[in-house]
Amino acid sequence: MAQPSTMDTITPEEGWLLQREKLLAWLRVAFAIVAIVVVQLNPTRVATFPFLSIFSLNAFVLYSLIVAYLVRQKKSYSEPLGLATTCLDLLWISLIVFSTGGSRTPFFVYYFFPIITASARWGVRGSIPVALVGVIVYGIIRFDLLVESLNPLAIDTYIVRSIYLTALAYIFGYVSEFEKKQNHRLLALSKTAVEAAATEERRRITYELHDGILQSLATIILRLEACRSRLLESQKELVGDIQSVEDFTRHSMSEIRDFLAGKETQPLAAGTLFEKLRDELSFLHKGLGLKVIFESEPEEPDLPQGIEREVYYVLREALTNVIRHSHASQAEIYMKRTPKVFESSLKDNGVGFDQSSGNNRTGLGLAGMEERIKKIGGQLIIKSSPGMGTSIFFALPLMGKDGSN
Repeated sequence: MAQPSTMDTITPEEGWLLQREKLLAWLRVAFAIVAIVVVQLNPTRVATFPFLSIFSLNAFVLYSLIVAYLVRQKKSYSEPLGLATTCLDLLWISLIVFSTGGSRTPFFVYYFFPIITASARWGVRGSIPVALVGVIVYGIIRFDLLVESLNPLAIDTYIVRSIYLTALAYIFGYVSEFEKKQNHRLLALSKTAVEAAATEERRRITYELHDGILQSLATIILRLEACRSRLLESQKELVGDIQSVEDFTRHSMSEIRDFLAGKETQPLAAGTLFEKLRDELSFLHKGLGLKVIFESEPEEPDLPQGIEREVYYVLREALTNVIRHSHASQAEIYMKRTPKVFESSLKDNGVGFDQSSGNNRTGLGLAGMEERIKKIGGQLIIKSSPGMGTSIFFALPLMGKDGSN
């Protein structure tokens, strides 16, 4: 499949600017058509300069259609085209005003159109200059003896029109600038939200990889090490151990495929937390010689599936750390469930570590455990000191059956 080029990809702000230009282009076409209709309803408007009036009106329609076509073909907003159309709008509207009655023409309000376009593009710094140019041109037409001798206009009317034309130009420009500022703020907030979501997703993937796939691979390594140490002891038992490793590896590969395909990985079926833990504790005892005491009150407490999943990951990470880092000979796991709270602790008699050292918090293991417990509304407490082993305690509120608060 062909990939879109850079030119075909536009930002939300560029897309908004392009839509604005398309709207202004079709608004110009509507102004041009309305001018033709007005002249058709009152043909005397072209009596003074018939040829010039017909030419200016029809040319304005043709010009408007050409601009609409050009804007429709463009993929992004063009600053030169915007400046050119603003100047041409002033030229054509002044020509229409002059040829259809001078200062008493009904098309004086058409000066609002270039003011609107200039304010939309450049705010006050665009609308005010355009309004002043319109006022000057309108004043020249006002004092043109050939036209004004036929249709004189009082000076006070000209002044009033000039004032409200300039005042409206300022209002349009101010509103446009305010809208642009709000749009920039919204875009900034949207960008921040997207970056935050991307960061959160990267964190989620990191923890899923570490706590899911990497833990599985770490367990495989531990089992292979156990098989190697028992290689000379009993070949019959070794066959069963190797078969177990093969099955576990196949399951891990299946998890990896599901994860890469975007599927939610399920490390254990609902209600099988304690069965899974007992299997792993049995392996740790038989394969690695780690004495494990496992007590639960009640014996198999009923937990929501969401909490089961996080508890499994946290305890598996903790047990992996016991094997890989603590060099402990014994570990104790206690669990207790009440109607409102689930509590669990894991203690070992290993070498422990210095909690004041920042190096112990730079890895993903402890941080991931804290993140998982915090995510479901719980609190994780870790206590350790060199030579005194490590204890981990966490408590989780049981507010809903799904494990959510």
